[in-house]
Amino acid sequence: MRKILLINIGFTVLFSSCLYAVNENRNRVHSVNKAIQKITKVKEKEPSIVEKLHSVVKDGKVIGQFRTLYSGFENKNSVNNYATAVGGMLKYETAQYHGVSAAAAMVTTNDIRALSGENQKYNEELSGTSRSYTQLSEAYLNYSYKTLELRAGRQIIDTPLADSDDIRMVGNSFEAYTAQYLYNHWNFMFGHLQRWQGNDAGLDKGWVKTGKNGSQYMGISFSNKVLDISAWYYNFSNPSVEDIAQGDDKVANRSFYTDISAHINVKKELFLHFNGQYLKQKELDNSQIAADIYGVMGEIVYNKLGLRLAYNSSNKKSAKQSFSGYGGGTLFTSMDSMILDEITADRKADAIMAAVSYYYKRLKFLYAYGDFKGEADTSGVKAHIIEQNIAAKYKYNKALTIGAIYVIERNKEYSQSLEFNNDNFRLLFAYNF
Repeated sequence: MRKILLINIGFTVLFSSCLYAVNENRNRVHSVNKAIQKITKVKEKEPSIVEKLHSVVKDGKVIGQFRTLYSGFENKNSVNNYATAVGGMLKYETAQYHGVSAAAAMVTTNDIRALSGENQKYNEELSGTSRSYTQLSEAYLNYSYKTLELRAGRQIIDTPLADSDDIRMVGNSFEAYTAQYLYNHWNFMFGHLQRWQGNDAGLDKGWVKTGKNGSQYMGISFSNKVLDISAWYYNFSNPSVEDIAQGDDKVANRSFYTDISAHINVKKELFLHFNGQYLKQKELDNSQIAADIYGVMGEIVYNKLGLRLAYNSSNKKSAKQSFSGYGGGTLFTSMDSMILDEITADRKADAIMAAVSYYYKRLKFLYAYGDFKGEADTSGVKAHIIEQNIAAKYKYNKALTIGAIYVIERNKEYSQSLEFNNDNFRLLFAYNF
């Protein structure tokens, strides 16, 4: 991996519900990838607080989402493939009794055979090779006391290097122990990750270990009216010897990540956002994971229009590459499919991304263009990938959302390559309850 200088002068309005409110506008997404995740995000419900034990189950909350998605790929060098899947999530959380609550959630995705390809024309990214994927994605015990929260079990986690990355049918969840404590403007976070699952991440076999010894993180953040600052430390371990022999990648490293964001409300309809980030990864256990990643970002939002410009640069580290973590990663220039990690191995790499977004009543639109270049590695191989994302979201009402995205990837260095050289169209219907 290498140094990745991320200069992200971003201007984005994508999928904010109110551009005039400072609190809403400052919660900017840091990449196109994160913006796309917001299409399918399910809003959690606060658990009820009861005084009697027998009311814990009766006063619990149920949330869920019905989701159907079509995804088709067109590649001039291979057989086109497509699939349509139906599924979703159903979650129940008990009421809180003396600070204690529990929850469980099921996720499922299942191909509609009549609307999906066969053999080489089948797109397995939605429901896996078996055409069906069902998991108990969440099953946790939670304890809350004032601003302290402790959670044990299967749960959704969203941190810079371990996140849900929910952009298709089933996002990631983790079997973990986590803790969070709020003090004034400060937030302290700790976690030990044991296993994770997610069909979107290609984990076709279900729950797998996050390394032989698991993965640990701790984070601290500060927030006031103008600034957001956070710092994170991760310790990732390699898979077992047996898992590595079966093809699992080595990932062991220690990662330090920090970012800072400044928000300026110039006037009622004009907002400016400036961000910086740094990621350092140190190799452990001969994993060949090592990187130094730098970045800055600036963003402007005027009325219903947004614009974004981002730049990444990664210096060469011989025989090393970066690790985006368990999820979509945290780099500012991450697109729907392409991230800089894909081309950082043993070479210097750069990326530039520009985007425009627009919000009109219930319709939100985004166009993003990413250009990723890698200089020759030790063997003389170069890389040059261009990706375009065209996304739209229509919120029919509080429950029903329709989303669509068209992804265009072109391998400019190797135009006949099967990798990074296709078009992908996805159409999503999501109903929340």
